[in-house]
Amino acid sequence: MTTTEPADEPADTEPGDTPPAVAVDGLTKTFTGPPQLTALHPCTFTIGAGEFVAVTGPSGSGKTTLLSLLGLLDVPTAGSYLLAGDDVANLSDNERAAVRAHHIGFVFQAFHLIGHRSVTDNVELGLLYQGTSRAERLELAHQAIDHVGLTSRADARCSQLSGGEKQRVAIARTLVRRPTLVLCDEPTGNLDSATADTVLDQLHQLHHAGLTIMVITHDPGVAAQAGRNLTIHDGHLTEGPAR
Repeated sequence: MTTTEPADEPADTEPGDTPPAVAVDGLTKTFTGPPQLTALHPCTFTIGAGEFVAVTGPSGSGKTTLLSLLGLLDVPTAGSYLLAGDDVANLSDNERAAVRAHHIGFVFQAFHLIGHRSVTDNVELGLLYQGTSRAERLELAHQAIDHVGLTSRADARCSQLSGGEKQRVAIARTLVRRPTLVLCDEPTGNLDSATADTVLDQLHQLHHAGLTIMVITHDPGVAAQAGRNLTIHDGHLTEGPAR
């Protein structure tokens, strides 16, 4: 799909320098129903700081459940979850919101931008809950917008952008916060192949800048760009690409 080479580990990352970005042990999610449904069976894995990981699986396999747990949008039924060495499995709602604001970035298929606001406004919102001054927010937002190649569109309303441009704004909104973990849910799902390649290039740039990235995807071409693949099927997570 794209000519970009699969991701390598960042050259300046030495083993043991930092704890894993993600370390889960027995992470499980069961919905009580009725009927009771285990959407994610106990899984144990780590994601090293600076890794680029793809998770593939069919619809209904548990990908969204896994993303929701790692993104602190939901709480596990059982198991532990360390984010950069900190236990985040059993936080209160307010504590989870604070961790998301400072340490977790999201890139969704649906973009989730405010259409009537400018590109700069949307990117700046990524810093709104961090207590950053207005002047610093603007400076960092402009840097992130420049990084994704949208400087000429900085004042345009997001409703005026193409799908690829909207996804690059979403990436800039994540980049501006330098999160511990970037979670991408089908980031190329609504895009044509050429535009999808541009978005993948932007994700590679985030990875080479040292960010830890997990991409949820149905597309084997997207998964092939990651340095590591995980597969989920019927709530069971396994190492390696889908067979």
